[in-house]
This record gives sequence, structure tokens and C-alpha cells, in this order.
Amino acid sequence: MSTSPDTVHRADDQIVTLLSQWLARHVSDEELRRRVEAIGTDELSPAQAEAVGELLADLGTDRGQNEMLVRETLEALALG
Repeated sequence: MSTSPDTVHRADDQIVTLLSQWLARHVSDEELRRRVEAIGTDELSPAQAEAVGELLADLGTDRGQNEMLVRETLEALALG
């Protein structure tokens, strides 16, 4: 089974994968921030970039609040 290179490297797909890993507690807050910042938001729609920006601004505070923000960000990324 081959995967199209266009879908493997899309910023939104990469961020969704990272957020899923964070929810499963495989990625720390610091690693999530570092990797999302490395991916960047240039390829995202304005709404997606705003959601990611809000998440990064609040990341590291309360875990419960962060989980809600991560889920909202996942929704924004999924809706495009």
C-alpha cells in the first residue's frame, strides 16, 4: 500500500497526529509545542491557524483545560 506524498506531509495531518499522540500521553506539552512550531501554520486555513495559535498560547496550564483545547483544535483542523 502506498501513501501519496501530498497527504503524508500536510501540516494539518501532521498536527492532528501530534495532537492525537498528546491525548494518548505519548507526547509531552513541551514536545507538542516544539513540534507544532516546527511544522508551522503557514499551510493552514486562517481558522485552523487561529485554533493552533490559541492552543499553543494556553498549552502547559491545566491538563483538563488543555484536553478541551486540543479537542477543539482537532475539530477545527478536521473541518478545514
